[in-house]
Formats: sequence, C-alpha cells, structure tokens
Amino acid sequence: MTVPPRREPVRTCVGCRERAGKSELVRVVRRPAGQVSVDPTGRSPGRGAYVHRSESCVRQAVRRGSLARALKASLDEAEVSRLVHELGSGLGDER
Repeated sequence: MTVPPRREPVRTCVGCRERAGKSELVRVVRRPAGQVSVDPTGRSPGRGAYVHRSESCVRQAVRRGSLARALKASLDEAEVSRLVHELGSGLGDER
C-alpha cells in the first residue's frame, strides 16, 4: 500500500490576494513583544501574515493597510523599509 503525497497548505498573499502554496510565500510575524519581522521558518510565535517575495506585493499590502490589519499592528515607514530590507535578496518580482 502506497502513501499518497502530502498536500501543501495554501495561503493568501495579503498584498495581491492571490492564493499560493505556503512555500511560495514569506511569513511576516508580529511577535508577542510587538516587533514586526520576517519569519523565514514560518514557525515563530506571534500573529502572522503571508506575502509574496516581491517588493510590489509588500508595498501593496502596506498601501492598502492589509498587512497592518492582518497583524493587528500599526506599521510606520521605518518598519516597512526594514521589512523590505529583511526580505533582501529574496525580493524580485517572483509572482
């Protein structure tokens, strides 16, 4: 008897609202202490939101307010710039 392959969880990008596999998105997390950062493992404690690895999706999520709403936190421009920098080399329109 063969074991069927595992299905990958599907998540929605808060920037463009497209559904994609969890591995195609990056998790942004608001930690219990309140700081917002990128969670490369996808397992850090705190409230999370998923976004594509493209700067356009991150900027769109911030502009629409969907990232702040999903994280239940207010984001200033410095935090947004830091998030974009943290995503660093992973950015590029990969969508």
